[in-house]
Amino acid sequence: MFSSERLKGIDVFVTVADLGSFTAASERLNLSISAVSKGIARLESRLGARLFNRTTRRMALTEAGQTFYRTCTAVLSDLEQVELALTADQAEPYGRLRIDLPASYGRLHVLPLVLAFVKQHPRLLPHVSFTDRFVDPVQDGIDIVVRIGGPDAWPAALGHRYIGAQRMIFCAAPQYLAQHGMPQTADDLDQHQCVGYGQTDGLVGPWYFKGRQAGDMERRIMHPRIAVGDGEGEVMAVLAGLGIAQLPTWLVQCHLDSGAMIEVLPPLATDGLPMNLVWLKSREGLPKVSALLDYLTAHLTPAGTL
Repeated sequence: MFSSERLKGIDVFVTVADLGSFTAASERLNLSISAVSKGIARLESRLGARLFNRTTRRMALTEAGQTFYRTCTAVLSDLEQVELALTADQAEPYGRLRIDLPASYGRLHVLPLVLAFVKQHPRLLPHVSFTDRFVDPVQDGIDIVVRIGGPDAWPAALGHRYIGAQRMIFCAAPQYLAQHGMPQTADDLDQHQCVGYGQTDGLVGPWYFKGRQAGDMERRIMHPRIAVGDGEGEVMAVLAGLGIAQLPTWLVQCHLDSGAMIEVLPPLATDGLPMNLVWLKSREGLPKVSALLDYLTAHLTPAGTL
């Protein structure tokens, strides 16, 4: 059975991990730096494991610390849900909130909304991460995920809400087209330099074209002049005049509007992957989760995604 001292140690540990220093944690918890340091030392002694790698600038979790952090945040979340059940009239979003976003889309379109939401709710303590790979909200303890693409069938433990679909277009910089000419057909693209998406396995993401029948998609492997493993990086390569790329309009619309990019072969534009809000059903009754889900739904649909 856990003593109150052990629970206090968990809170101190999680706060240090979230803020990255004893000083910041002491200010948040209204404790002395010495008390925070001793609390972590006692916890490490009791567990027989080092939880932090200490540097002159920051505290980084060890592998053991990362494992313990995931468990502790889950425990604190369970306690928070019990408090919510006992105080049903509590409607103000508060407490820790884990959010994971796609890297480029998240920074450009979702994070500004999250920041605006956080300013309205000062008791909220968000932790925002950026990941293009698939994450498991259940295993990773993430409350809300924004995902481009996803499984055909979502697990029962997850709620999900469709917020739109990417629209993929071909585009290039004016200086590139002035030098190499404007392609007139899809086959002409084979004669042009292209900017591709470089995957972590060394392969290059394919381009997609409309198939002969409605709803069909043709997948074509290209041989790019340069492959970049980040959407914003691809944009930089296109702006530098290195070739034609297939990119979502949410990423390039500002450059199209300014004339820094030109859409190539507009009839070849296609609908891309679906975009979804995903959350843990077990936590959807928490005000901080339900309120942010509603806020993102209202502001991301549809203009923010197309």
